[in-house]
Formats: sequence, structure tokens, C-alpha cells
Amino acid sequence: MAGNTFGKNFTVITYGESHGAAIGGVIDGCPAGIDIDLEAIQYDLDRRKPGQSKIVTQRKESDTVQFYSGIFEGKTTGTPIGFQIVNENQKSKDYSHIKDTFRPSHADKVYEDKYGHRDYRGGGRSSARETASRVVAGAIAKQMLSQIKVTAFTSSVGDIFIDKPYQALDFSEIENNIVRCADPVTAKAMEERILQIRKEGDTIGGTITCVVQGVPAGLGEPAFDKLHADLGKAMLSINAVKGFEYGSGFCGAKMKGSEHNDLYNTDGSTKTNLSGGIQGGISNGMDIYFRVAFKPVATIMQSQETINSNGDIVEMQGKGRHDPCVVPRAVVIVEAMAALVLADHFLRARTSKI
Repeated sequence: MAGNTFGKNFTVITYGESHGAAIGGVIDGCPAGIDIDLEAIQYDLDRRKPGQSKIVTQRKESDTVQFYSGIFEGKTTGTPIGFQIVNENQKSKDYSHIKDTFRPSHADKVYEDKYGHRDYRGGGRSSARETASRVVAGAIAKQMLSQIKVTAFTSSVGDIFIDKPYQALDFSEIENNIVRCADPVTAKAMEERILQIRKEGDTIGGTITCVVQGVPAGLGEPAFDKLHADLGKAMLSINAVKGFEYGSGFCGAKMKGSEHNDLYNTDGSTKTNLSGGIQGGISNGMDIYFRVAFKPVATIMQSQETINSNGDIVEMQGKGRHDPCVVPRAVVIVEAMAALVLADHFLRARTSKI
């Protein structure tokens, strides 16, 4: 299986399966001398870990990370940073009923078709458990980019949306509710919706908005490594993501050029920011903002028809511990992947005037 490495200059390779002994990764390209706050890394992992509230999977994992190389006396050494998170609460028997059955809208069948063999315990490598390793790498990228602030929050659950621009929101509210919404009134409605969906044995999707502040002008490598293109790839690599838009996004397709153009101020900033902080694939110094769409979790606690390995139509029902809505736990994953992209592009630009 290829495709387990992300980045060009700041890279991370992840390993492990949902119900294996451990997951982990190796970060390469991180410069020496970066102060590392281990508590901040663990804090981000705690934001992603299962069992943290009544609206997420009740799998119990401490998600405690152990570092084995690349950090000495609180600073990076410039050598590869190796880390691992032990899986503590596997219940592989919850998946014995799908050993020879393919769950609808999961990766089960395509993995079987491609590799001829799959780890059916929680989806193996296709499980979102792999994203914990991304969070570790992203937390280190954030500390490398101390002048840049990456903030993500839940902006919709189903048909419940925040109806304010991000500039009107108080980001300090994000961690004050279990949905991780930047608006407390909307957060309450979202929470109630997720709880109702869980009672129905169903799941629901939503969106996450990410705002990146303090990005210098000049990050991005046209033509094929445009900054927004790499951000899009990073977000679409996250489990359950179905859409990505930055700046004006699809709304921009309804506008005229005279409405959409960001006119300049004398200092080089722009009066509006429909470009989303990126023009021609290069950051322009304005806020970068984008939205990521997540589908409903595919495992539902309702009976559905599917097929088995013999091609027979069979009936199955989800079992085990699953999120009714993945979005609240995915907020920190979106932040992590954004930070990895920015760290990678920052290192590419180090020899320029930035």
C-alpha cells in the first residue's frame, strides 16, 4: 500500500490500523531548535480522541503519545521525529459480523477489490483512527509556525448553520461546547440535533470552517502546487470529507467580476477578501479561510441491505461504537492538515524573501 506520506519538505508518514497494537508516524524535515510543548500536542489529541462527550463514539482511548526520536531537552534536533500511540480499547469482536460482508459506503469492498485482503476490524487502515497521527504532526507544525494562527470550528450540522461571518464570531467559544461551534446558540441546536439522530440509530453530516491568520504573502508554488490546491488535497484526504471550498467558493460562481474583485488598499492589503487570502495560488497576506464538508458516518444502527463476498444480497446492521456525527472531533484534524500544508510551503519558501 502506497500513499502514506504527506508533504514534500515537511513530511509525515503514518502507520497502524484501528485495531492493531498501535498507530504512529515519523515526521521528517522539521528544522532544529523548535521549542516543543508536549502538553499542547496532547491537548490537541484530547480534542480528537473518542469518548470525550455524549455525542461521540464511546470507545475509550487515552491517546497518549510517546516520542522516540527527534526531540531533546524540549527542542527539535532536526532529525526524524518518531512517535507512537498505543491502541488500548479495541473490541474487534464488534466487527466479526462483517468479516465476509461489505458495509454500504465504507471502504470495505474497494479495499478487498484492490488488495485481495483486508483488515475488517474497524476498517483497518481506512479507519479515521489513523488521523490521530496527523494531529500529532499538525501540532508540531503549529509550533514551528508560531506566528500563524490556525482556528477551525463546526459551522453546520445537517441543515443547522451559523448565520454569521467568521469575523463576527468569538473563537474563544469553540471549546466551551461539545460541538465545537463558535456560536453558543447555534451550538445548542446542533447538540440537540446530533442527540436526536443518535436516538434514531442514524448519523448526520456537517461542515467545518477553518481560518488561518498571520500567513505571510508569498506561500504557494504554481502551477501544480498552488497553496489552495494543496489545502484542498489535504482536506479531501481526511476520512468522510466530500467537499472543499475556499474564499467565496461556490457562491463566487454567482457573482460578476465587478462584485468579486478584491480592490487594493495603499498598503497592499485588500478592501474585501473574496479571494480567501490566496491569489494565483500564492498567499497574499490576508486571512485564508475555507470550508470542508463531511458526509454522515456510514455505519448506522439500522438494518440495511448489502452484499457479501459471494455477491449475495444480505441484511446487516451496524454494531460497535461509532460517532453519530464526525464533525466535532474532526475540527482539530482540519487544523492539523492545514498546519502541515503551511509548514511544508513555509520551508519551500525559506530561500526566498519571506
